[in-house]
Amino acid sequence: MKKLVNILRTEHHLDNSGYKALLESDDHEIITYLHEQAHEVAIEMFGKGIFVRGLVELTNVCRNDCYYCGIRKSNSNVKRYILSTEQVLHSCQQGYNLGFRTFVLQGGELPQEKASWLVDLVSEIRQRWSDCAITLSLGEWPWEVYERLRQAGADRYLLRHESHNAEHYSKLHPTKMSLANRLQCLMWLKELGYQVGTGIMVGSPWQSLNNIVEDIEFIENFEPEMIGLGPFVPQHDTPLGNHPAGSADLTCKLYSIFRLMFPNALIPSTTALNSISPNGRILGIMAGANVVMPNLSPNEYRANYALYDGKAITNAEAAEGIKQLEAQLATIGYHINWSRGDYNQC
Repeated sequence: MKKLVNILRTEHHLDNSGYKALLESDDHEIITYLHEQAHEVAIEMFGKGIFVRGLVELTNVCRNDCYYCGIRKSNSNVKRYILSTEQVLHSCQQGYNLGFRTFVLQGGELPQEKASWLVDLVSEIRQRWSDCAITLSLGEWPWEVYERLRQAGADRYLLRHESHNAEHYSKLHPTKMSLANRLQCLMWLKELGYQVGTGIMVGSPWQSLNNIVEDIEFIENFEPEMIGLGPFVPQHDTPLGNHPAGSADLTCKLYSIFRLMFPNALIPSTTALNSISPNGRILGIMAGANVVMPNLSPNEYRANYALYDGKAITNAEAAEGIKQLEAQLATIGYHINWSRGDYNQC
């Protein structure tokens, strides 16, 4: 099994059976070795600096009805909001003053008529903070909208494909959504010159190890600059609210696999992992992650961006808790890297 890890580190590839063997392994020595190898590679590539991204949760309004998501369109228990332009710019200014040089605008999929507002918002951020990177995570849009956002100044786009298996994808989403369209959007983003991120929910309902191997193969072939992985965490107001949360251990295995596959990749240690596991952020970093995303959103809206139950929104998860984050990283000999952290600079 250690040979598999060594092959993955040197050749950045395994066959299907190799990936499945690593995912199935419960041998503590092997898992520790996998994490150690990925951790070494991350240090070789990035040193002991962790990139920070300032997260602005733009809106919990969404036109989709994904079965797992707490801000799904049909959830009537959500107090909906869309931040004003002024609120977003104020959040970015606060982040800039703290030292952030990447802003991540994340939100539900807004109605199509809000596209021009999004374009204008991105343009204004680009004009005010020309030295900063702008990352968007706003779902599926037509080519023309992605093109306008890119021309307005967006640098990166994160769109997790969630599952590359069409049957599994259909169990997580309503019939009006399709895996084919999600994959088309990802190709458009790459063609338009974005630094593109994709990924999955680890342990989502009905997900098999074979599904995950299929996801690994897709990501390997797609070659994203960013890989977003977090454990599935149920939300009580959704059709899948009674399903158990995903595994922190399996999530960290995947961090390590993808670090060995893509030494230069930007891999966040996610809030979802930190929400289900004590010191989840640190576990992710020790498994090869190199990005964290403290929350810059106005305090009064954070609880309403309830994608899942038990979401961590305070302390080191919040931008105002940056000193706590610095102290937490220092316990493992790490520090914050305040640079934009572009993929091609790594």
